[in-house]
Amino acid sequence: MLSKPRLGTLFSYDWDATGFARAAPHYTLDGAGFDLFSFPSNAHLVGFDLERFARAQAERGRRAGWRGVVSHHEQFGALAAALVAERLKLPGARPEAIVAAQHKLHARRVLQQVAPEANLRFAPLEADYGGPIPLGLAYPTYVKPVKAAFSVLARCVRSHAELHTHTRFGARELWVIRRLVEPFERIARARLPAAGSAHRLLLEEPLPPHWPQHNLDGYVTDGQVHLLGVVDAVMYPGTQAFMRWEYPSRAADAVQQRALDVARRFLAAIGYSHGFFNLEFMHDPASDRLVVIECNPRLASQFADLYLRVLGVDAHAMSIALATGGDPQALPCVEPTAAVAASLVYRAFHSQQVPPMPGRAQQAALAHACQDALLLCFPKQGHGLERDFKWTGSHRYGILHLGAADRTQLRARAEQASALIGWPAPYGDASEAVHTSSPPLPQPHFNAPTIAPT
Repeated sequence: MLSKPRLGTLFSYDWDATGFARAAPHYTLDGAGFDLFSFPSNAHLVGFDLERFARAQAERGRRAGWRGVVSHHEQFGALAAALVAERLKLPGARPEAIVAAQHKLHARRVLQQVAPEANLRFAPLEADYGGPIPLGLAYPTYVKPVKAAFSVLARCVRSHAELHTHTRFGARELWVIRRLVEPFERIARARLPAAGSAHRLLLEEPLPPHWPQHNLDGYVTDGQVHLLGVVDAVMYPGTQAFMRWEYPSRAADAVQQRALDVARRFLAAIGYSHGFFNLEFMHDPASDRLVVIECNPRLASQFADLYLRVLGVDAHAMSIALATGGDPQALPCVEPTAAVAASLVYRAFHSQQVPPMPGRAQQAALAHACQDALLLCFPKQGHGLERDFKWTGSHRYGILHLGAADRTQLRARAEQASALIGWPAPYGDASEAVHTSSPPLPQPHFNAPTIAPT
């Protein structure tokens, strides 16, 4: 019997673990990496070196005869996979392109050159971690790390005092921040020194919270950019925290095509010519302004299950095809199981609001009543829970995926499922009106930033 071809899958947890598991009948999957959000797995941050990790995996892949290497992990995995693919001469993105997209300040500079109409006013915060905040900044302003993921430490601040408070870090927090950023920093210094240090924060023009937000997923192969789909965000009222994601999008086709065109220009400018990407953007129907939040050089794997339910296309299988030199469009589709689907995000905004995790009986009841339900739980306590509330303003304790025949049935199923697991449903009249009820923030006046050459 012929052995199955081998594939390297790096930092593949949660959605990726589920998605890549479907490939197990066809590939032997060699996993590596660790889970940043669970202990003791995340203890591997101590002394972690991305270049050393990539060298070790490349050697492992050479011995095992990997046909490809793939990762959709934002913090380390996408860059690690590019480094390994480069060493093994396998299909993959150029590491410099990954760095260019993930370095948020450099990405803003590139976007300013190729799609200024879709860019935000921006400037680096000229302050070290925990250092004095410069005087004379205009408020409100949106602050976020130059290198981070999952909206960590990203927040709109309205005064010098609020920005000062937001950027005070204890010794434990600084330890985590530096070890999250430093592996990327070492690669960036070697591969894209013009980008500058990633150990800093970025200031951006804040956008009105009532503008709809969307996520465009696609992929690039042979220099051609292809659209997979667009997913809509709904926020918890009065916050920047995602309440749920819905597919298909309500955005007009013309808006989706404009976003795809911006992505095409940006990806060409950074030399990203192979692999999945996702573009986060906002669009104001009143002014018709479209602005890019960021463009990530990997699949937004949380949404792959939504595309599978509604379109019948397996984005994880498509990413494997790309990683092994195949044609994603040649893959067979499966019968869709739903006309609409949602990724429901359960959050608490205070430690007293965190509900218990569902027990075995509750999970069994969910599986019986909603056989298509996909539930992920993220229990935290102690310093990890405290850090969530400080760094993101909330704690995401669970995500549930469901499909339905229409949006009315989807909401009914979500409320039923939430009741079964004992969590408040991420629905409600207030959440439906969040895009239209929040007043716009006043706009700051930035000095025009210097655009570095790319």
